Amino acid sequence: MADGYARAGPDASAGAGDLAEVAARFGAALRRAGLPVGPGRTERFAAAVTLARPASRRELFNCALATLVSSRDQADTLKAVFAEVFGSLDGGDGLTDLARVPGIGNQPQPAHIAAAAMLARLHADTLAVSPDGADQDEDGTETEVERPYLGSPVERLAGTDFAELTDAELAELVAAMRQITLAMPSRRSRRRKPRPGGSRIDMRATLRQARRTGGHAFRLIGGVPAKQPRRLVVLCDISGSMEPYARAMIQLLYCAAGGAGAEVFSFATRLTRLTAALARSSPAVALARAGRTAPDWHGGTQIGAALKEFNDRYGRRGMARGAVVLIISDGWDTGDPEVLRREMQRLSLVAFRIVWMNPRTKSAAYQPLAGGMAAAWPYCDAVVSGHSLQAVDQLAAALADPVRRRPEIRAVDAATSLAAAGNAS
Repeated sequence: MADGYARAGPDASAGAGDLAEVAARFGAALRRAGLPVGPGRTERFAAAVTLARPASRRELFNCALATLVSSRDQADTLKAVFAEVFGSLDGGDGLTDLARVPGIGNQPQPAHIAAAAMLARLHADTLAVSPDGADQDEDGTETEVERPYLGSPVERLAGTDFAELTDAELAELVAAMRQITLAMPSRRSRRRKPRPGGSRIDMRATLRQARRTGGHAFRLIGGVPAKQPRRLVVLCDISGSMEPYARAMIQLLYCAAGGAGAEVFSFATRLTRLTAALARSSPAVALARAGRTAPDWHGGTQIGAALKEFNDRYGRRGMARGAVVLIISDGWDTGDPEVLRREMQRLSLVAFRIVWMNPRTKSAAYQPLAGGMAAAWPYCDAVVSGHSLQAVDQLAAALADPVRRRPEIRAVDAATSLAAAGNAS
């Protein structure tokens, strides 16, 4: 790969493609070494190289250090892989090789580009004092230098895709997830609460008040219907493609929705109820219990079959009636899309809102072309990405929305769906 980096030609249009290829191969090498470097970090590295235009291997390493790692522990691995790909940092400055790469060679740098390069180096220094672990004075002696962090670990990880986080980094977000509130819209309860001027007289409250005046009701106490939050039902895809997001969302549900009495189910090749496993334990223990309870982690995906089992076993009993249903899946279904469409239609007849969290919708160019997602899309009130801690705000807003936003289902389609479900059962 180092040879391919040095052989990039002078054509600017080809240079962009060469830089993207080099960044992708470098990211793949880091992933093989055990670092969580996904497409997002690789794209940031390529953008930093284009902006900073490093003229030496050390400056290129600073760009990589500022964009590809998120902790001190990962800096040593990055340095080792960097030496294998681009050459050792002690083997010369590499000015000749880097100057031949289009877009990052020695070109006139405006003030804002020079400032960006300086900030990238400062941010890199917060992760590691230097590539060798210490700074060097002019006489060559090494001195330890302490520099403050430019941001807390939570701030650095909040915008990172959940798929790029390690278990340790995910554990660091527990405190931040506890500050998130997943509020549910309210519904009218059959119970009534006393209120002066209510539409109906609360006889029990009136007679209790009359006991203080010898049984004479001098004041009538009215009553109004009480309000209570709607139930939250979560169906989480734990197949191979969704495993990183499933870990993060189960931890989020434990931290943010523990007091809301959320019902949590997982599915891949089967449906598993995780509500009891996630109760009364720490997030780490909750994830371990969920892993033991659901035997189909990293399995295939059969969304339609899982929804059918939920509708038959729990939906008919009233668990989903008037509830907010959150489905966490990328929509890749190995089953029949028609089964998924029919079960989504059945679910939409009883659920108040259906919110689908699909991390692939973070791309502006995303289209529901997969068979499963295309079949489920018309029955969703909202589709959000929720791929990072910062994107969870959109998920919280979609869950708290008190308005149903999916199109009304025609009576003929509803009758056909219910009849088909009855025949199938």
